[in-house]
Amino acid sequence: MSDSPASRPTILAVDDTPDNLSLLSDLLKDDYRVLATKSGEKALQLAVEKAPDLVLLDVQMPGMDGWEVCRRLKANPATQGIAVIFLSAAHGVAETTQGRALGAIDFLAKPIDPELVLARVAQALEARR
Repeated sequence: MSDSPASRPTILAVDDTPDNLSLLSDLLKDDYRVLATKSGEKALQLAVEKAPDLVLLDVQMPGMDGWEVCRRLKANPATQGIAVIFLSAAHGVAETTQGRALGAIDFLAKPIDPELVLARVAQALEARR
């Protein structure tokens, strides 16, 4: 993208594994403003403070898991409009169904496929416009 960093969509990446956060940040940084955290609690705080356009959310995290983060995002009027894409090593029909029931727009399997992540993020942001 040729626009200035300030006008780029903001993506909040949430994953308790630092390598996954680094991978996502490196993958997205050329086209998006990227915020990253390994904590569900911090993700909720950043969502309110920074109003990201999209959250890439790991399901399995210590403390508050991704399911609960999504529940709270969708229950808060200030954050309920933020698009959520779940990322998880567990990616069967039950997980996808649960994610959609909680308000997520997509569900991507780990290990992540960089091209698929970029395509789905672009799709999600385009759908929001």
